[in-house]
Amino acid sequence: MDTQIDITRVRSYLLHLQQQITTSFEQLDEPRFIHEPWSREPGERLRGDGVSCIIRPGDLLESGGVNFSHVKGDTLPSSATSARPQLVGCGFEALGVSLVLHPHNPYCPTVHMNVRLLVATPAGADAAPTFWFGGGMDLTPYYGFEEDARHFHRTCRDAVAPFGAELYPRFKKECDEYFFLKHRNEPRGIGGIFYDDFSELGFEQGFKLMQSVGDALTKAYLPIINRRRHIPFGASERAFQAYRRGRYVEFNLVCDRGTLFGLQSGGRTESILMSLPPVAHWRYNWTPEPGSPEARLYSDFLIARDWL
Repeated sequence: MDTQIDITRVRSYLLHLQQQITTSFEQLDEPRFIHEPWSREPGERLRGDGVSCIIRPGDLLESGGVNFSHVKGDTLPSSATSARPQLVGCGFEALGVSLVLHPHNPYCPTVHMNVRLLVATPAGADAAPTFWFGGGMDLTPYYGFEEDARHFHRTCRDAVAPFGAELYPRFKKECDEYFFLKHRNEPRGIGGIFYDDFSELGFEQGFKLMQSVGDALTKAYLPIINRRRHIPFGASERAFQAYRRGRYVEFNLVCDRGTLFGLQSGGRTESILMSLPPVAHWRYNWTPEPGSPEARLYSDFLIARDWL
């Protein structure tokens, strides 16, 4: 297995991916993303830089961000070492792209995606670094459509298929288990793929997997929003969307506390704020009218199932 780690190539790809994704939405007659470069200076707990791309509200997207981050630190945070105690005290370097997009139309689902690489380096000149890749994407619909769910999962499967037929069911299961509100016994959405601590393919193949997953986002998502973005809706559909967005916020704040990449790399508060929808309504309990499209979301879509 190869162990040569080429961070420069990974950084170049991630910046290209960020540009590719933002451009694809701007070509849908959406407002241009606002690019906000940032940096962490020497002497701070984290050092490094990144670019936050935030969307202005448009006809399609109500809010969202596509963020690139590349940071270094002297000690891995506890969130990254709880399952890797042998790495306590290691310095680290972490880079990735993370996005969340919240459409205005309730018939368009919210999407989340991230791809990342984390490298830990033990003290000592001869110590070999440890690396792992992570990433995935998941879909959170407000009104369910079988066609959309199957397309999203088929694209996820095709993205990882060249690296082993066993990866899609494995990554799907990890996604179903991670994006789940345990106190409600309820999935956040219809799932997708999710993986972390992944180095078994070596660097070269792991990097190719990162590229395949990152490049699949627009293939998985754009056909869905193009099918649904012009469906008429009214106040009741928007109210249900706001109610379900409350669940999305609840998951982020109670279960996830921001992106996994952000937790492992020491995080930035902006990663949590970026992921929150602009309008949300929270109620602990509410039951939709039996037989309604809102009720069908719970009975037919917010369950773990084989979409393919």
